Amino acid sequence: MSEHPAFGGRLLIGAAGSAAVALLPVFVSALRGSFTGTVSVLMTRTATRFVPASTVALFADRVVTGDDPATWARANHQSLVAEHDLLVVLPATANLLAAAASGAAPNLLGAAILAATRPVVFFPVMSAEMWANRAVRRNVAQLREDGHLVVDPATAPRYDVAAGGFVESPAPPAPPAFVDVVRDHLSR
Repeated sequence: MSEHPAFGGRLLIGAAGSAAVALLPVFVSALRGSFTGTVSVLMTRTATRFVPASTVALFADRVVTGDDPATWARANHQSLVAEHDLLVVLPATANLLAAAASGAAPNLLGAAILAATRPVVFFPVMSAEMWANRAVRRNVAQLREDGHLVVDPATAPRYDVAAGGFVESPAPPAPPAFVDVVRDHLSR
C-alpha cells in the first residue's frame, strides 16, 4: 500500500542517451505505486541503445522513438506535448541540457522540449566533472531562468569502468523522490 495518496495525469518522460536510462523501468515502476494516470516515454535513438524500447514498453503505456515514419503524423513534437500534462526528462544528459538551453532541436525529444508550453522538469545525470563544468552550470542557469525546473542530482556511488571501482557521482534522485517531484508538478 502506498504511503501517499493516488494522483493522476498524463505524464511524458523524455529519456536521453545515458547508461542511467537502463534504470528508467525502476522509476516508472515506483511511479505506478501511486500514479493512476498514463505514462508515455519518448526515447532518443541513443537511449534505445542502452535499453530497448520494447523493455520500456513493459512499464509504460506508450513508447515513442520517432524511428517509424508511419507514426510521425500522430507522434510528433507538437502532438506529444499537447497530449500530456507534464514533460520530465530522465536522464537529462549534458548534451540534452545544452541543446535545451540554446533552443536547439537535434532530435524529437529536443523538439518536444521546445514545443512545451509548461515548464519541463529535468533530472540531470552525468559525471561529477561534467556537472561541475562551467558550461553545464551556465546551461542549467539558463534553463532555470527560462522557467524550467532542473533538479539537482543526488550523489551516489557508481561503478566506473576506467577507474576499476566505485566513484561518487551525480545521480538521479531515489525513485520515491522522483515520484514526489512528479506529484508536485502535476498538482500545479
